[in-house]
Amino acid sequence: MDDCPLTHADVKIRTASRDVYDRITRRKLTYVVGMICAMIITFFIDIMTGPAWLSMNEVIHAILWPETSDPMVSVIVWVIRLPVALMAIAVGAALGVAGAEMQTILGNPLASPYTLGISGAAGFGAALAMVLGVGLLPYAEEFLVPLNAFIFSLISCMTIYMLARDKKNQTETIILVGIALLFLFNALVALLQYMASENQLQSVVFWLFGSLMKVTWPKLGIVAAVLILLIPMFAGDAWKLTALRLGDSKAQSLGIDVKKLRLKVFLSISLITATAVCFVGTIGFVGLVAPHISRMLVGEDQRFFMPFSALSGALLLSAASVGSKMLMPGSIFPIGIITSFIGVPFFVALILTRREGHW
Repeated sequence: MDDCPLTHADVKIRTASRDVYDRITRRKLTYVVGMICAMIITFFIDIMTGPAWLSMNEVIHAILWPETSDPMVSVIVWVIRLPVALMAIAVGAALGVAGAEMQTILGNPLASPYTLGISGAAGFGAALAMVLGVGLLPYAEEFLVPLNAFIFSLISCMTIYMLARDKKNQTETIILVGIALLFLFNALVALLQYMASENQLQSVVFWLFGSLMKVTWPKLGIVAAVLILLIPMFAGDAWKLTALRLGDSKAQSLGIDVKKLRLKVFLSISLITATAVCFVGTIGFVGLVAPHISRMLVGEDQRFFMPFSALSGALLLSAASVGSKMLMPGSIFPIGIITSFIGVPFFVALILTRREGHW
């Protein structure tokens, strides 16, 4: 039987639908371009600000032609500020992506590496190295603190998954187990702080607040390498992750192995989160706030949601890095305090919105 030819009305409807789709896509692309521009601006401001303020011309000249720029300016830019500014963008992007995909696979808008205890586990691992000098891998004294933070983050993630994988209410169980681990690791950190000497206590507290001041080019390279490795993988699963937001049963009806997809994404989130926090300390709320900004502006389509979450996280942490140097000129606040100032009101607003039934 021949297909019925399209009527003039059908053609008009299809054309109108295509026009609406194109207009929505252009709007999302505009948001992405705007976010990139804002991130570039904060990136340069981050390099310019500090105890010794630099001009934009000095920064650009030192980056492009370091051999002919002022030696002092070159040292400030290349040794101190440029790796810090780039690490703020890399860690912010990593936490933004981790939070976005965690909320996607768990179906809960309050899920993030911070609220599920992964950052708390990293804090305990770091505190263990600082107070007791206990490392889980030998011959790694230089990287003892970040290695311990990394390993305990992975242990926390695997514990959450192993305890929850056989439960009927998988996503709810994961969230409850994560919250329990958050309180457990916070209690263990408090115990180590009680046992610590004055110098050790200062180091632990400084790390728990989160700081970008000990960033080096090798550490930045590790975080960037993990991002370059995992973000294309998330992009390759964009259609599956978008379908997962329709619910497990609908996703399965589309031929998606939901259990395998959730495990794959969860392991990737564990790796990207552990790598991000092990070098810079506990930085909260970026992984919670960035996905919600993205969801409000570009929706749940992973083709836009995932990269926009990365850009939002990068912009938030870069702006927080700038704010940490401008709150009190001449000193640098721990960046975790700045992100908390941003995240706590946002977190309360989410709870109130949920209570009103508008989630």
